[in-house]
Amino acid sequence: MQEEKQKYNIVQADPIKTKWSDILKISSLPVFIASLCCLSPIILLSLGFVSLSVAGELADVFYGTYKWVFRVVGLVALIVAFVFYIRRTGVCTLDEAKKRRNELINKFLLTVIVGVTGYVFFLYVVVHYLGVWLNVWK
Repeated sequence: MQEEKQKYNIVQADPIKTKWSDILKISSLPVFIASLCCLSPIILLSLGFVSLSVAGELADVFYGTYKWVFRVVGLVALIVAFVFYIRRTGVCTLDEAKKRRNELINKFLLTVIVGVTGYVFFLYVVVHYLGVWLNVWK
């Protein structure tokens, strides 16, 4: 086996870096989707599709009335992204999932924690200050 690795120059990636990069890849798009309640008015304003007052009102409606819809859609996107990830890593059957149950539970919990932390940081820090800078809200 060692000869085969040397013959084909197979390089093993660092498992810790791979796991963190995979977790960030899994959670980045769902965080963006969940943050669209406040990010979409900023995008529409930046592209010139709406005025400042419409963007502010749209942000109030989206965040005030529909924030839980965006959060649920983001959570569903996170679950779907995780399922695609575990399928890509070779867990295609329930028997394989049962064998690697603890590993999958740990990865899922870590992905949810990173996703929630990323959502809170992105929405309440990045998007908030971007909206303040653009005068969408104060």
